[in-house]
Amino acid sequence: MTARDGPQDRYKAVWLIFFILGLGTLLPWNFFMTAREYFISRLGDPEETSHVGNQTVPPSYLQSVFDNFMTLCAMVPLLLFTCLNSFIHQRIPQQIRISGSLVAIGLVFLVTAIMVKVPMEPLPFFVFTMISIVFINSFGAILQSSLFGLAGLLPVSYTAPIMSGQGLAGTFAALAMIFSIAIGAQQPESFIGYFTTACVTIVLAIVSYVILPHMDFFRYYYMKDKTEYRVYNAELETKRDLIKKDENGMEQNNSKIIPVHNPDEQPSVVAIFKKLWVLALSVCFVFTVTIGVFPAITANVSTVLGEGNKWGLYFIPVSCFLLFNVFDWTGRSLTALFTWPGMDSCLLPVMVVLRVIFVPLFMLCNVQPRYYLPVMFSHDAWYIIFMIFFSISNGYLASLCMCFGPKKVLVHEAETAGAVMAFFLSLGLALGAALSFLVRMLI
Repeated sequence: MTARDGPQDRYKAVWLIFFILGLGTLLPWNFFMTAREYFISRLGDPEETSHVGNQTVPPSYLQSVFDNFMTLCAMVPLLLFTCLNSFIHQRIPQQIRISGSLVAIGLVFLVTAIMVKVPMEPLPFFVFTMISIVFINSFGAILQSSLFGLAGLLPVSYTAPIMSGQGLAGTFAALAMIFSIAIGAQQPESFIGYFTTACVTIVLAIVSYVILPHMDFFRYYYMKDKTEYRVYNAELETKRDLIKKDENGMEQNNSKIIPVHNPDEQPSVVAIFKKLWVLALSVCFVFTVTIGVFPAITANVSTVLGEGNKWGLYFIPVSCFLLFNVFDWTGRSLTALFTWPGMDSCLLPVMVVLRVIFVPLFMLCNVQPRYYLPVMFSHDAWYIIFMIFFSISNGYLASLCMCFGPKKVLVHEAETAGAVMAFFLSLGLALGAALSFLVRMLI
């Protein structure tokens, strides 16, 4: 049955709901990262600050290790719970996984917003913040993986809005960072707005998810997953009965000619991986290369045009974070217009592997401090050109792989395939984070 036989997505309502859900998966975490200065400011040693007065205060130990622990507490739960979801999604209904994760993340941000007004010593506040990061990324991993699995039941173009929504979340965070610089130093109380915005976004995502099952277009494909599998097996049973008879009408005991599956049998993760391993490894490699240099290397590039003027202040927020997120979002959104190269094309993994060229290109930009490699691309223009192609290729190729993955398997296996693809996406993020330490050492 083709998509034309079913109901239409009126006003692109289902597409928009998946976009909002995609936005809801990453916007809270991006706003959490944007509020980094708030967390750092609360980790300072109060006694040392009072004694120094107006002089520059050296960072405390907790301030100096905050970024390292934040990355660790984000990546490890993300990878573990994405892997876990590949198995538990067959036992826990997706309604509980998605709505439960959204509610849990919303509660964490609500408590975080309240804690802005609650005085706390640096060490307990540090522990509280790290626990919050673990919770956000654990539930975020289940949410993201479940959404990709759910989108796998729909036509190929419905994974794109999730990827596009996630890309736009990063753009909002980058704009928030630039706005923060433009208005100058902020009081800690002003960060309540960041966490409140995240809470509002989560509420919007929950409302959208509640509306989703009432859409005829979504119901058609969701029920198709339940019924088409049984119809498919009924047809196989009929064919098997027919070919049991030879040309003379004599029956043959040859039941293995066409396998008939049990409709209640759970899809095998290993069997599904064998069908889409090329796409799974491709999306993993895309994010390994990306996180290997962004932002660990790209955020340490120094401008040659901004010395002594305001461009020096805005260079990294604009040229690194805003530019990456805008063009990454553009690349993700392009898959809604066309999906070239095709699902089975050998060109797709080749294009993914070719992205590794960006690693040495950024290493040879004006990254400071540096000890071994020379600077070959010192001008800001080189860095900006590399960043545009780097980010748009990341968004487009990653979205393409995530769209194609669930379509390489049978209908009833699509949700598991989406979860497997989400796991390899998270694995790429973790491997990229590890690679970034090596790349930085080589510079």
